[in-house]
This record gives sequence, C-alpha cells and structure tokens, in this order.
Amino acid sequence: MCGITGIFNINGGTVSHQVLKEMTHSLSHRGPDSDGLFIEENIGMGHRRLAILDTSSKGSQPMQSRNGEWTVIFNGCIYNYIELKSQLKSLGHTFISTTDTEVISEGLAEFGPSYFERFNGMFAIAAWHKPSKTLYLSRDRYGIKPLYYWLKNNTLLFASEIKAFMKHPDFKVELNHSALNEYFTFQNVFSYQTLFKGVIMLPPANTVKVDRTLTTYVKHHSWWNFDFSNPDQKMGFDDAKEETKRLLTKAIANQMIADVPVGSYLSGGMDSGSITAIASRHVKRLTTFTAGFDMNEVTGVEANFDERRDAELIANHFKTEHYEQVINAGDLSWSLPRLVWHLEDLRVGMSYPNYYISRLASKFVKVCLQGTGGDELYGGYPWRYYRIFQSLDQQSFFNNYYGFWQRLVGDEDKKNLFNQDIYKNIDLNTPRETFERVFTFNKKLKYSAPEEHIQNSLYFEIKTFLPGLLLVGDKLSMANGLEERFPFLDNDLVDFAQKIPVKHKLGNFEEMKRIDENTFGKKKIFHQFDDGKNVLRKAMADILPENIINRKKQGFSAPDESWYRGENALYIKELLLNKKAICSEFINPSYMKKIIDEHINQRINHRLLIWSFMNFEWWCRLFLKNEKIF
Repeated sequence: MCGITGIFNINGGTVSHQVLKEMTHSLSHRGPDSDGLFIEENIGMGHRRLAILDTSSKGSQPMQSRNGEWTVIFNGCIYNYIELKSQLKSLGHTFISTTDTEVISEGLAEFGPSYFERFNGMFAIAAWHKPSKTLYLSRDRYGIKPLYYWLKNNTLLFASEIKAFMKHPDFKVELNHSALNEYFTFQNVFSYQTLFKGVIMLPPANTVKVDRTLTTYVKHHSWWNFDFSNPDQKMGFDDAKEETKRLLTKAIANQMIADVPVGSYLSGGMDSGSITAIASRHVKRLTTFTAGFDMNEVTGVEANFDERRDAELIANHFKTEHYEQVINAGDLSWSLPRLVWHLEDLRVGMSYPNYYISRLASKFVKVCLQGTGGDELYGGYPWRYYRIFQSLDQQSFFNNYYGFWQRLVGDEDKKNLFNQDIYKNIDLNTPRETFERVFTFNKKLKYSAPEEHIQNSLYFEIKTFLPGLLLVGDKLSMANGLEERFPFLDNDLVDFAQKIPVKHKLGNFEEMKRIDENTFGKKKIFHQFDDGKNVLRKAMADILPENIINRKKQGFSAPDESWYRGENALYIKELLLNKKAICSEFINPSYMKKIIDEHINQRINHRLLIWSFMNFEWWCRLFLKNEKIF
C-alpha cells in the first residue's frame, strides 16, 4: 500500500512545502485514498495512502510515536503486526488504531531502528528521529517494496518512485551509461544503480542512517541475506513436503489480513493455483483474475501461451468468482508508454500483460495474492541449473552461467550495439564484474559439487532475477492502486525452503549426476527436464487437480515472437527506425534495423531485445525529453 517520499536538507535548510507537496502528488496513483505531509525545519516527508488496514483517519500517515520522538511513513504490510503489537502492549504501549503503521512507530520508540529486522512482511520505511535529528530508511528482506534515494549538494531525496524527484528543482534527469550497459546485457540491473544518473535503489534488507555528518556517501547496513549453502541433508522428503504445506498455508492466512477485499491472480500454474486453493478456504467466494491472449495468428511454441483453460479449471474446482481479460497484439502500443512511465527503472521481461491484469483486478479488489517466489525458492528453472551443475570449479561456473545470463547483447557485440561516443564511455568489464560480485560478496558459497552449483544458482537468481520481477509487480500494480502480496515470501517459509536439499527440489537430480559429462554437454540432455519444485508439487498433490500438478512450467508472457512479426511489426519499425527516434542517440540505428529484420524474417527470435529497445525509446521520450503523451 501507499507511496512515500521526502526531502532531507542536511545543511539545515528549510524544506519547501510546495515542492514536497508536488513530490507527494506525483505518487497519487500509489495511494488514491488520502495524503499527508510532515515538515520540521530541514526534514519533510510525504505520504499517499492506499487504505488497507484500518481505513479510518486513525491510520493516516505520517504517524508519530506516542512519545513524540519518531515520525514514520511506510509503504507495505507487516503481517506479524498483531504479534508485535501484543508484545508492545505488555511493555506499556497504548494504541489508538488497528493499523500496522502504529506498531512500527511504537516499536521504534521502544527498540530503535533495529526493530525493522523483526518484521515479517514487505516494507519501505522512512523514520525521522527528532532527538538525534536522524533519518532512517529501511527496506524489507526481499525487496518487494521499492525505495530510491538521490544525494547531491547536501540534499537527500527519497521516494517509492523516481518520478517524485523530478518535482525537485535540484534534480535533473541524466542517463547513467553504466546502468545502460548493464541493462542491455542482462535485461536487468544487478547492481543498485538505475538508468537515472545518481539515483540509487536501497538494497533489500538494508537500513541507512542519514544525519548532518553525511557528506557524499550513504553507507548501507545489511541485516539479512539469503543462504542456500547449508541445507539439512538429514531432512526426509516427507518432512520437507509436510512442512512446506503447513508453512505455505500459514503464510496465505497471514497475508489475507485486510479491511478491504482480497483476491488472487490465477495463471493456471501450480504456484498461483496453490494460493487460490488455500485462500479459497478463508473466504466463501474468492475473486480470481487471469489474463489470456488472442491466439488467432500465433504459431509454434507460443500457441500454448494462453493459460485461460487451466485457470478456468482451477476456478471452477474451487468455485471462485473468476474474471478474465483477453490481450491482443494491438494492446501493446497503447500500454507501452504508460507502462514505462510507471516502471521508470527498466527491468525484466515483456511486462505489459502484468499492467492489464492488475488494472482488471483493481476494479474488484484492493489486494491481490501473487505466486512470485515459488520458482526461486523451490528450483522452478531446472533447465538453467543443469547448464552449470557439472562445472569443475568457480571459474568454470562463472563462465558457463555468465554466458547464459547475457540475455540481450553479449559483451563482444557491444561495439555494434552502442553508438561510438557511448561505447567509448562504458567499461566492457563492468557487467561481468557485477555478475561475479553477486557471488563473491557471499563468502559462504562453494563451487566443487553439483549440489553446490545449484545452490549457488538459486542464490544468484533470488538475488537478481526475483528483485526484477518484484519491482515490475510493484510498479504496475500500484499504477492501478492495487497492492500485491507474495505468500511464498514469508519469513518462516523462506527460512525453511533454504534448508531443503537440492535432491528434494529437483526430481531428476540424482539421475542427472550419473550422466557422463561429455554426453551431457554434447546432447544437451537438460532441455528435456522440467522436474523443478518437486517437493512443492508433492505437497500440493492432495489439493490441486492432477493435470495442474504435472503441468510444465510456463512464464506469464504474451506471444510476442509471433506478434512482432505480424500486427506489431509496423509499430516497431515506426517507433525505432524513425529518424526522430531518441534512442538512436545512444543505440546504433543500423544495429536495431538488423535485429528487427532478422526477427521479422524469422531468422532469429529477438523478442527480448526488441522489447528492450522499445522500452528504452519510451524511457528517453518520457524522462530525457519530458514528452507529454497522456
């Protein structure tokens, strides 16, 4: 829920009420219900509210602690707030609301900023401590809720979305060439920089302290990290299965707490199906939502991308109130500029279907449960892991895996991708160094056995790919005033899932270990396996229909390979090959033409790269050129 923003003039300058008001208003889509401002000399904090818990004015923010020492603004939901509230009451604290925000302010008054580490939930929090004149910014374990900051000339800006910074007179949009290089390598940014020069995303599970001693550098304090490196090898399969089921059931119950309607996305896959099955026990008629695709001109593997039939099967089985939206090729051009405006921080995948389905869900509910996280915790991408599990050592592992994760343009082709001036200003080694740093930052990782390689893969993907998915989910749902929740990202479930041995997650793992390495490499046997999330499948076997349990893994993606060659081909050419295309200031137009021609003529499937070109063009128009189109 909500959007937060603020200004801290470190040198003591007074905060402008008008500027803070405009920064806060820029986030109104995140919180359409109400707003609130707090200004005290050189600190200003703004809040837009999407009322979920205690929808009365008692839950309004900014919120002060009873002793007057702390002022808090908060985006998210703390699922264990009732338990924490009970503890605080036993220590003498009193409460006037039933919102989780008040638990944060009173908990800070009792325990200080270490209190953030007790939360089981999703959050981005800004907390002002009046006695010490100190600002604290903190973000949840997994990075579900975004929080950005920008520091220059003794002014610190922070916000849920970067567009709030554009309302401050000192902030100017400039392109970060290093982030651009990273994005066009991974279709993601693995570091915490953004395309906006100087704008940093606060890493997950981090708290920063800002006071008048700050000069040019914000020091991050990390208080938690994922750890797949120490599984419980004595854990039996049945124990893993039963505990997974128990903890997921508990997590869903906890995340359904709200004073507004709660629904669930329903893709037709096992993760969202499991959530729907369990959530439907808590409400008489759960509302579910599916997006499907017009398949009239779709060929090849994409002919199976429409998940409506499986979703309808689950909806009928659990008697949900089910709604669907059919997306067609023409929906891309209308949604793309709106999507980029809300996304800002370009990340993974063709995400315009996410925009449409969240818009549909927002017409009926304010909260929607999501299945994201199940794949990353339980090994849902075996074809990725089996590429590297026969690696000989750390360097072999890095070489194999880095090659795979160059999803868009390999380093050797960057000279053709970028215009000459941009190419001269980037460091070709940076993406590889950033990639390796994800691993080397964690000293617990080992690289000598197949199990260790897969554990390392799980760690890498949950530290890089998952945050990209979560960012897209947050931005595009909040664009429609909808809060998404993620039961698989429950603290207890995550802690347990990390302890499950690889052999329980991947059904064919022991068989794969016996395959001769040369045969494995020659025949690419890993392509035939879809054995991920084995223990999760078995845990849900007595809940879900059998064909859903055994359904092959499929991402939520439109059939863009076909559409880019058909109805959308003209739009792509007009957008990217036009002489007025702004992205051509950075990207070589002849390279874009080559990529588009190869795709349209069915020589190579370039749908990922073409999507990223289109996103970057709209990013340039909306943010660099400040183009007004809606």
